[in-house]
Amino acid sequence: MVAPVLIFAVGNESRGDDALAPLLLRRLDAWLQKEGRSADFELIEDFQLQVEHAMDIAGRRLVLFIDAGMDTPAPYAFYRAQSRDASTPYSHALTPEAVLAVYPQVYREAPPPAFILCIRGEQFELGSSLSPAADSWLNSAMNFMQQLLQETEATAWEMQVQQQAAGDAEKHEACTTQ
Repeated sequence: MVAPVLIFAVGNESRGDDALAPLLLRRLDAWLQKEGRSADFELIEDFQLQVEHAMDIAGRRLVLFIDAGMDTPAPYAFYRAQSRDASTPYSHALTPEAVLAVYPQVYREAPPPAFILCIRGEQFELGSSLSPAADSWLNSAMNFMQQLLQETEATAWEMQVQQQAAGDAEKHEACTTQ
């Protein structure tokens, strides 16, 4: 049986704050197990998103992509991912939107609702450690995730997006570390 909610964590622990998503995913895993809810979630950690990740989305009710971003307002941004009409991307590193665009090409149906949690990062240099600020933002993201995962319906997550948008004057379209 496929877990109804899929959570991707994208990042590289040897690149400083790029470790935020994998670190958050491990905290989530421990918390979900403690809460007895791990069967409702599949957690996938990878260095980068690839075309093949579209297959992991099949049969899900909700998908969440977690990543770190340089231009993200502190402590994080949470928003709805939008599939973009595009030709098939041929790359080893894709955005969540590109993965969602691949899905209908493979399955001939719209992808499930997908969201992005982008945690602010400051330093992404190879060999650097997690910055002190990022460590604080990781704690904030964990608190947010514990609230968010109380509900596993798209409408509840959409309400969280609207609440965050009401508190932010800036619009967030991408979660990039470059």
